[in-house]
Amino acid sequence: MSSKETDVARAWDANTDRWTDSVRAGNDRFREIANNPAFLNFLPELAGLDVIDLGCGEGFNTRLFAKKGARMTGIDLSVRLIEAARQAEQIEQQGIRYHVASYADLSELGTQRFDGAVSTMALMDGPDFDKAAQAAFSVLRSGGWFCFSVTHPCFAAPVNRWIEQDGEIEGKLVGDYWRNSPFVERWGFSDGPSSTEPFSIWYFPHRLEDYINGLISAGFRIARIAEPRPTEAMVKAHPPLAPYRQHAPHVLYVAATKD
Repeated sequence: MSSKETDVARAWDANTDRWTDSVRAGNDRFREIANNPAFLNFLPELAGLDVIDLGCGEGFNTRLFAKKGARMTGIDLSVRLIEAARQAEQIEQQGIRYHVASYADLSELGTQRFDGAVSTMALMDGPDFDKAAQAAFSVLRSGGWFCFSVTHPCFAAPVNRWIEQDGEIEGKLVGDYWRNSPFVERWGFSDGPSSTEPFSIWYFPHRLEDYINGLISAGFRIARIAEPRPTEAMVKAHPPLAPYRQHAPHVLYVAATKD
């Protein structure tokens, strides 16, 4: 584990209790209302497949994929998040296996191979996307696929904020796109059933070219990308999503295959 990954793991260990409680209480409204439904629609059929979840956290989405019929393995740097995931598996057994490991180094899996790899909103929170892409490629069977979601690198740049005029959002300002150095973000859930204290999370500003070229260099063929836009029904149920429907996407989805 690199020194940067050690910093990431330490931060998530410190966040584990509040993060786990908040996510399981339904505070991550963007995930539940917009991101997960769109990402599940983006994925291929999961039933009967061996799938690895890279940066699985406390396993919320890993369990969701297992309920779609996948045989899941979860990987995360944080010892405490993996402990929380394993505890959830004991309560509701779905046959999920969890490992404390870096998604940029999956050598501890040995010869184990998978039909697919997923990662949901995790790859921007760690260094070395090139190594992560190479690691994913190495554990996939021929014909396997890699699908991931990240905050959109073009609109979640190190400097970004909504522009308002007379109380109405008119667009988004983005800046410092070419920044290479990681930084700590502090944010919390504010529009779920309950607000939360801010989490401290490392963010690594990978650019669009980093994701695309990293996949190509690893040997993947890029199959498609998506910039999911909230529907009118989603906005009606959750008004804070309105700027993401009208002005700019919040997330980017990428699907690649090992041909």
